[in-house]
Amino acid sequence: MKMLLQTLLTLFPFLLLKFSSVRATSLPGGPNGKIYGVNLGSWLVLEPWMLPQEWLDMGGEICDQCSTCIASEWAFTRAYPDTADAIFDDHWETWFTQSDVDKLVEYGINTVRIPLGFWIVESLVERSHEFYPRGGIKQLKRGLKQLKAAGIHAILDHHALPGIQTPGQMFTGNCTSNVQFYTPPNYHRALVWTAVMTGLSHLDPDFGSVFSIQAVNEPIMDASQTPGYGDFQVNFVKVVRAVELALGMPVAADDGLLSSILSGISGGNVTASLLKASETMQSDSDVANALAEATPILADILVQLESSSALSEGAPLRSPLVTNFMDVGWQHNNPSNPANAQIGPQGYDNHLYYSFGGVAAANPEAYMQSICNLQRVKTDAAKGNSPLWFGEWALPTQFSATDDFLYRWADAQKLMYSQGAGWIFWNFKVEVSEKAGDLARQWSYFEGVERGYLTRDPSELNDNSVCANYV
Repeated sequence: MKMLLQTLLTLFPFLLLKFSSVRATSLPGGPNGKIYGVNLGSWLVLEPWMLPQEWLDMGGEICDQCSTCIASEWAFTRAYPDTADAIFDDHWETWFTQSDVDKLVEYGINTVRIPLGFWIVESLVERSHEFYPRGGIKQLKRGLKQLKAAGIHAILDHHALPGIQTPGQMFTGNCTSNVQFYTPPNYHRALVWTAVMTGLSHLDPDFGSVFSIQAVNEPIMDASQTPGYGDFQVNFVKVVRAVELALGMPVAADDGLLSSILSGISGGNVTASLLKASETMQSDSDVANALAEATPILADILVQLESSSALSEGAPLRSPLVTNFMDVGWQHNNPSNPANAQIGPQGYDNHLYYSFGGVAAANPEAYMQSICNLQRVKTDAAKGNSPLWFGEWALPTQFSATDDFLYRWADAQKLMYSQGAGWIFWNFKVEVSEKAGDLARQWSYFEGVERGYLTRDPSELNDNSVCANYV
């Protein structure tokens, strides 16, 4: 009996991985089975820490407190208003290329998460006091076209929100402590952005690989500091579904409210259908106002992207988008549960980095003990937050990690995150330069594969029994 128990414990991680793969359910429009993905970070939302030498070459600055120097897109565009657009266009063109897409295919990646700033919809920017580069929407279309041709699915992640959703972070596009996202005007701008991106995802053929839109990347974790966020989650879903219903796309599991309000709206002319939808939803004023403002913006962008024929032809028959939120566990102090906002397909995201502390003691044994007994998928499912994927994770640690540990650390994370819908590594690459030092070793997926920490087939592990001694 003891020998049998030891054998089962040795095989447990492998069996868990195989069992989770059998249970995997495909997300509508997404990859078939588990998500094996990477983030396209620092492409359309640039974070200078990931490419320090290029940032300096562009004209930016590096400082300990990112709010005190030119260390964000906002600060850069304010400092160089006449040249920022051209400088960023060169960065967009060279940071993510066809060769990167080819490498994603070679490494078996089936999904990318694309961080976006609200300013990619340029008319939402209040230029008197907001400073962001222009032209990103065409680069997004270019990248999505390349990804679609390669068979790679995409999540559009609203990474940097109007008014800033989190203080002092490069990833918001503006390093500031003045957080204003959680206000009615900026909730409204985010809903307009949502309507526009939903429309593009269904109407522009090059957006055909998009299967999900994420509402907000990493909001403030203390829910007492995010007033109105629960209402925003509800309205985010309603906006996505209202656009889809106006385009003639039925939404599975609709509670009937939207369908009844929008019955008979779909028709030939997209602009007319969206405006009619807005008129018939006046009882949902936040949703109605977002639709009304988004409609001409969407039409203008389709013309700009040379896809204006979609305005008269309508949307091809596609699956409804998967609405996506950070899971309920992301916040504390009585957070709203995004599961309560669900209409149609919905997914949940969790980010787990050990390198910032607060997860496990800073030593290899504690890290392995913690990760191999991770309960987040089970805990989230009990609160209705399923399917869950891990939208950001990487290999950095709070201690000097040996190569041997990084093999095990990569395997253990992949094993446990595959209990859910899958995982998305941060980041597909980081700069390799003298200025960047050894950054790529633990933050770059490409580098991790080349060094062997990450397997060339993302569904496999170097050691199927990596967690046997810790479970």
